[in-house]
Amino acid sequence: MKKIWLTILLMTLVFASLKVSANTKGIITMDTIEKIKQPSVAGTFYTADKIALEKQITEFKKNSRNTYKTPTRAVIVPHAGLVYSGRLACEGISQLDKNIKNVFIFAPAHRVAIDGLGTTSYDAWRTPLGDIKVNKAITQELINNFGVKITDNALAPEHAIEVELPFVQTELKNVKIIPVLMGNVEPDKVYKIISHYYKNKENGFIISSDLSHYLPNDTAKKVDNYTAQHIEACVSDNFTHELACGATGILGLMKFAQENNYSLIRIDMSNSGATTFDNNRVVGYGTWFLYEGERNEFIKENYSDFILNLCRESIKTRKIKSSEIEYPQVLSEFGAVFVTLEKNGNLRGCIGSIIPQRPLIDDIIINAQNAAYSDPRFNPVDKSEIKDLSIAVSLLSVPKPMKFKDEQDLLNQIRQNIDGIIIRDGNYQAVYLPSVWEQIPDKKMFLNSLKVKAGMSADHFSKTFEAYRFETSYIKQ
Repeated sequence: MKKIWLTILLMTLVFASLKVSANTKGIITMDTIEKIKQPSVAGTFYTADKIALEKQITEFKKNSRNTYKTPTRAVIVPHAGLVYSGRLACEGISQLDKNIKNVFIFAPAHRVAIDGLGTTSYDAWRTPLGDIKVNKAITQELINNFGVKITDNALAPEHAIEVELPFVQTELKNVKIIPVLMGNVEPDKVYKIISHYYKNKENGFIISSDLSHYLPNDTAKKVDNYTAQHIEACVSDNFTHELACGATGILGLMKFAQENNYSLIRIDMSNSGATTFDNNRVVGYGTWFLYEGERNEFIKENYSDFILNLCRESIKTRKIKSSEIEYPQVLSEFGAVFVTLEKNGNLRGCIGSIIPQRPLIDDIIINAQNAAYSDPRFNPVDKSEIKDLSIAVSLLSVPKPMKFKDEQDLLNQIRQNIDGIIIRDGNYQAVYLPSVWEQIPDKKMFLNSLKVKAGMSADHFSKTFEAYRFETSYIKQ
């Protein structure tokens, strides 16, 4: 009798784990057993209580500093315990396009070392918010076409994918995940996967990565700002795992952005000291989203009024400091601007930067004040004039060197009404913004006038003559 009851109990457990369905004839059939990955870090990296977790995510959304409204299909987000980096992860993942049906999550292998890229054989992953399906068709494609291996043993204890899932479940409905663990592998492998699957607008991408680890707060901020500049400029030189544990995924996304003339826009940055108040050993966090276009055009489209008002207030008060005002985090990225002032249609001051050397917000404030009070061609602006000033701001792209064999070759390459031009020869240097084409529409006259501005003769040319081109996004009242 005891054996019979044990047999019945065993059969009950087996049948309870089977997926039951009805075929077209109404006959009940049993599909294969679904393989579900159980949570590994619920109760440690985040709460295992469903109601408490939902409440925590609601608080993250309530306290969000993200004001961007542009949906994206790729983000970089942190993966520490939710109490430390959850707000930033929530801000990044909530930026994802709501039409996404599949989300690739690239995360570094922290617990078990692997070679190459790894994925899962599980059908679904479980969190306190429920189960989230794995797109088995895509994981099989990764195995067949991209050399990805099944690494369930490494994924079992890993936190860097799991901590993102509650946000994915909250923000994206009926979505499937494609977990990808990154071991000893070249970033180009990640780039190729992103490049291939980005073509389908139903696919989205999460790069899971923290920044610096266990540095003193002041040092960490400097290192993380250095890292942010590399990410935002898509510069891969010297970008190592000491800067970001998910460097491989970040570099893959950076290459994809660079090759498509896309931009990585900063959402926010922080570190664990903001939560623990222990500034001796902190971990850095940052979140960025992929924008399908140039950063300066994004700024112009969304923040022109803010920038023009900032310029006017900066000229008026001469006391504005970026640390004392609230502003969109994209203006924390390094950038260069020219501020031009006109009064009654006449130039009243123009000062700017050519090379990005400080946060854009500071460059705007400083150059607005310098245009008003430090342009050597004009007397300082009087207080009574401020209301009559017309303000324009030119956001500069990073200048690129031009290669040419002679002056005519240089002239042939210059794009009228598009290029701003910097020339240099020895100690002589000058710059014209693209707006100067309105006054000097002829290429030859444009270049000759620029030479004279630099202190050269109009017919000067030499083997050491240098030229650089840049573009501007022009904001004007």
